[in-house]
Amino acid sequence: MIPLRRTMTTDELRERTAGPVFLPGGSGYEPEADAYNTACIHRPAVVVGAMNTQDIADAVTYASGRDLAVAVQCTGHGAFVPANDAVLLSTRRMTRMTIDPVARTARIQAGVRWKQVIEAAAPYGLAPLNGSSPSVGAVGFTLGGGLGPLGRRYGFAADNVRTLEMVTADGRVRVVDQDREPDLFWAARGGKGNFGIVSSMQVDLFPVPRIHGGGVYFDGVDAPAVLHAFREWVWTLPEDFAASVALIKLPDLPRVPTPVRGKFVAHLRVVYLGEAAEGDRLLAPMRKAAPVVLDTVRDMPYSEVGSVYNDPPDPFPFWERATLLRALPEEAVESLVSLGGADSGSPFNLIDIRRMGGALGRSPEPANAVGGRDGEFSVTIFGSLLTHRERDMNERVTRLFEALSPYSTGAGLLNFQGNAHTPDDVARVWPAATYRRLQEIKRAYDPRNVFRGAYPIPPGPSASTDRRPS
Repeated sequence: MIPLRRTMTTDELRERTAGPVFLPGGSGYEPEADAYNTACIHRPAVVVGAMNTQDIADAVTYASGRDLAVAVQCTGHGAFVPANDAVLLSTRRMTRMTIDPVARTARIQAGVRWKQVIEAAAPYGLAPLNGSSPSVGAVGFTLGGGLGPLGRRYGFAADNVRTLEMVTADGRVRVVDQDREPDLFWAARGGKGNFGIVSSMQVDLFPVPRIHGGGVYFDGVDAPAVLHAFREWVWTLPEDFAASVALIKLPDLPRVPTPVRGKFVAHLRVVYLGEAAEGDRLLAPMRKAAPVVLDTVRDMPYSEVGSVYNDPPDPFPFWERATLLRALPEEAVESLVSLGGADSGSPFNLIDIRRMGGALGRSPEPANAVGGRDGEFSVTIFGSLLTHRERDMNERVTRLFEALSPYSTGAGLLNFQGNAHTPDDVARVWPAATYRRLQEIKRAYDPRNVFRGAYPIPPGPSASTDRRPS
């Protein structure tokens, strides 16, 4: 049994923490708990606006003494499970970050967003392994794996973590890496927030000063031709070329380019690390797949990578599900079009088919717990709850996933689980042996399941003695 400190009162918590403490009904409570995904409404017992690692440790000790769950939130892009009656750690104030251009690393606190890292690394010609949206929190993205535009070349974000500073369920601050508590280091990189609250991390940066990237938009009625061309074309690409295609209903908003505003389109998104001329040569077959409505592909500084995907900047209520495919044959394309295409009556706003492979399919050194490496394609589905009912999206995605099941790996990516967050849903992210190891490490570091919020991994029935923390 992990020893716990004596029960801390709420007044003591307030006195000890540098950041604010919010209680239900008090000023600032609801805004502090608000998530980017406004469909997820947190109503925690306490919200702690952490300013530093000690604030996190005190909040965990406070929660443990009351048998309250602990949840963490930076931006709430991945919020799907309400942190009700829990202690919610808001890390948005923890925004310190340093770049070491010689070592090519960044040290990042828990509240840093990728945009901050991208901008700070750019003067040195370096880039982090961020996702499609620079406004997402860097730490949460990385702990869940972290699939981004540089992934085929450099792997998942979690593959390139050097150290983690984290607070475990006993309230201890630990610095973990491949030599110090290697089991915890393995599990935390891919197991998300199940093993503790990460207060900061050191990650690798890469020499990517510029990219050749952007989008090629086709009319939605041409989606069958585009997808069939895409499924053959992607096998010709080198690892430094990332590509995905989205079937998307674009909103009728000023931020959307006029030629595609308010329309259903097939949107090819590309990021190439080589020279522009070679990028255009590689892209040429897709530009011939159907009449192009809009082409934004150009040479750009890496700091503008967010423009490739143009993810929605403002909070809204949404639903998400995803699956991994080992292949994308003709039959899979036909199912995607018939159930998610322009004339399908689909309730989805976006179906994104992303080519994986390359470094994403290789185990890093040191190894980690990231699942889904056997996927050749990631299929992620979003729906706005402003325009469609969750029930309709659940019914349609069940039909779609059944149609895609012959080509599915049976696994997933933890960051893209979305509304599939039961323990059984989460367990399917990994092979059975990997999941059992995660449960053993969970038992060793969090036997009382303090970190039992989103995407839970419950403690296993027993733990090997060599995995018990000292």
